[in-house]
Amino acid sequence: MRSLMTPVHKPVQVEILEADIRRVCGSFDLEPLRRTGVVNGNVATQRIGPFDTAIVGLDASEVARSSRLIRQDPGEYFFLLVQDAGQCRVEQGDQTAELLAGDMFLVDSVKPSSFLYCGERSNQVSLHIPREEVVHRFGNTLAGGLSISRADPLWLAMRAVLAKMLQEDGTQAQLGEAFLCLIGAYLHSRSATGAATQTETLLSRALAMIDCHRANPSFGPRELATRLNVSERMLQRHFRPLGETPGRRLLNRRLELAHALLTAHRQQPAEGVTAVAYSCGFNDVSYFYREFRKKYGVPPGAVARCH
Repeated sequence: MRSLMTPVHKPVQVEILEADIRRVCGSFDLEPLRRTGVVNGNVATQRIGPFDTAIVGLDASEVARSSRLIRQDPGEYFFLLVQDAGQCRVEQGDQTAELLAGDMFLVDSVKPSSFLYCGERSNQVSLHIPREEVVHRFGNTLAGGLSISRADPLWLAMRAVLAKMLQEDGTQAQLGEAFLCLIGAYLHSRSATGAATQTETLLSRALAMIDCHRANPSFGPRELATRLNVSERMLQRHFRPLGETPGRRLLNRRLELAHALLTAHRQQPAEGVTAVAYSCGFNDVSYFYREFRKKYGVPPGAVARCH
């Protein structure tokens, strides 16, 4: 399988590489293959779509994040680990996955984890997805990590979007949304086989539908409840753990999409802002201006001019 990145391995002091990993990815311990004080590896950063990303190449025995390190450095991310070259054995909780080139594992940063390389030179791409965003979208269905099976057709779609994000600059926001929607779809397919509770299934389906249909001005809480075959009252009960209503969630996702478009496309403050409002599901431009200012503290035109 063709690599996403060109692997980089160069001799470096173990302490330096470990410090680089901790600076970019959080607190991890690095165990070298040999007791020479030198390891072949490199850590680089890159923006892939809307995600901060680490590119880690190393020739080591193990990298681990213990409970002690988690207490020192609380996790704020889920790490989507893409094995780009070589191999790695991931252990988190009761899950174990043997990653070959192209395989993926979504690592929960607040749970202990180990990455064993079995003496194999490895190159990995790690997308850092803010934990708050993941929990809001999918609830706690991802707590403890998630192995993404290459046998699932959605894996191929995720891989394609990743490759596209590496090539495109102007559509970062949209590609990032597509990628998160694919993760949500993968969760739904697992939940259909009993991997999640009924509550998590309904909530995750609702969140995915909001993300997929938020640009449709006719899509609202009533339509959402209808598609899920539940009453609006029941739908509201499922949203209570998130501390928001379906309508508020939909509004916030529309505003976030508008903010991303204004930032990425450098719209002009008059005509362009109006076009963005309509393209993000708003029928009333004055309502869009008012709610945008409430959420971000500035009018949408100021965001467009700033970027």
